[in-house]
Amino acid sequence: MGAVRTTRTFSLDKEILAQVKRTKGGLSESERVNRLLRLALDLEKQGALEREIAGFFAAAPASRAERRAFESASLKSWARR
Repeated sequence: MGAVRTTRTFSLDKEILAQVKRTKGGLSESERVNRLLRLALDLEKQGALEREIAGFFAAAPASRAERRAFESASLKSWARR
């Protein structure tokens, strides 16, 4: 089943619109904008996950023995999910 499309109105900077027109290739401008937005949303999600990962490991203990115990407990916790 294809995606349901909804028409919305957004304001785009003239420079952005010109670049979309230049780079659309065989796509319609709407298809190009949708692809760019999906890419931007994926990048944003990836950035959020990377920040979450960095925060998780920042809380890891500094000593090797403590870090191993922390990693072991984390793996056990993840295995229960």
